Amino acid sequence: MADQTKGSRIRATGTRRKQRSGGNRAATVAAWSAALLVLIGGSGAGYVYFKLNGNIQTVDINAQLGKDRPDNVDNGSMDILVLGSDSRSGANGKYGADGGGARSDTAMIVHVYEGHKKAAVVSVPRDTLIDRPQCADGDGKAVDGESRAMFNTAYEVGGPACAVKTVEKMSGIRMDHYVEVDFTGFKKIIDELGGVEITTTEAIKDSKSHLDLEPGTRTLDGEQALGLVRTRKSVGNGSDLGRIQLQQAFIKALIQQVKDVGVFSSPNKLYGLADSATKAITTDSELDSVKELVGFANGLKGLGADSVTMVTMPVEYDKIDPNRVVPLKKQGKQVWTALKNDLPIPASATKDTADGLAKGIVR
Repeated sequence: MADQTKGSRIRATGTRRKQRSGGNRAATVAAWSAALLVLIGGSGAGYVYFKLNGNIQTVDINAQLGKDRPDNVDNGSMDILVLGSDSRSGANGKYGADGGGARSDTAMIVHVYEGHKKAAVVSVPRDTLIDRPQCADGDGKAVDGESRAMFNTAYEVGGPACAVKTVEKMSGIRMDHYVEVDFTGFKKIIDELGGVEITTTEAIKDSKSHLDLEPGTRTLDGEQALGLVRTRKSVGNGSDLGRIQLQQAFIKALIQQVKDVGVFSSPNKLYGLADSATKAITTDSELDSVKELVGFANGLKGLGADSVTMVTMPVEYDKIDPNRVVPLKKQGKQVWTALKNDLPIPASATKDTADGLAKGIVR
């Protein structure tokens, strides 16, 4: 894991977009889990509140990045970088060795539209070759920029702040918040939820992710869910783009599951989920307490899977290294311009882009 300060209360600098009473509706595992804090925060249970506060780990993104960032557009929308960390340290060691580092195995830019009635999620392939900007790691040590660097190396060499800076340079959009969730925490959240029901249209057998599913409908536990969102070689064309399509399908199923199981009417289930969620996530320092997470997530309960548009950042396979992808400038500009202006992503932005060929395998 990158450098983090547990329970940090260093206040972030700079301005933020205005927040509405509806709160944030980011459709991700971490954000949905944070939404479960709503009832806990309003329960007045002092011990519970204190314990959950102590679970939260934060990093001061604003202090590390300073003023070299895109303008903060005050139009009522909000943008959040959500990363899934593949650190192999501690309890995550069973998933393989990482050489002492960690990478952002999953990256999503979540745009919550003005009014907080809908959201768009742009997944960034981890194997995308980008021009990584110069940045500083969590200890303040300078990290050189690099041309044709894989996107997920930004987190590996510079931690959360470098990942945010890379996304901001790539998109031209300022990230209002940062949320990270790790492997072990992800599993616990799913298990506390009681699993997530999905339907597979073909068999998925993947030795790398240890997943073995026959076609049909089933409820995945945490271990199986983690296997699914890590599966790559055995679906579609075996690329990271196919894995993203599985991840997007799973997240939509997760959103629906949270709405269906009635966790908000069960204090015991709610507490278990809130405890697991606050242990699993690392946030920016503006979300360093249960109270702030509640404000961040207060509107999530009303969002359904149909309210969320999920796309993959427009890319094509690299002509030099076919195992990597590179951004499509014209289509990418369409995506980022739409989000900057709080508009829907046009269909033309994702037409004729590289495809993982795994769409529809999970639903």
